[in-house]
Amino acid sequence: MIVYALHCACGHDFDQWFDNMADYDTEKAAGIPCPSCGGTEAAKAIMAPRVGKSQPAPAPACGPGGCSGGGCPMMM
Repeated sequence: MIVYALHCACGHDFDQWFDNMADYDTEKAAGIPCPSCGGTEAAKAIMAPRVGKSQPAPAPACGPGGCSGGGCPMMM
């Protein structure tokens, strides 16, 4: 599934989900109705990419030999 920001000829902006890029092309040829005015002349609008939030780096694993004797230095 893919979501596109669309802009109709009357100036309304809306989002719509499509199965894939080919599905968008098929629906565009048939006319994508604007939910605000019902006009069928809609095209893709400029979109900012949706980037996920960064995750903190995982704690490093214990070195060779593990944490035997004296406890794990990662837990101190």
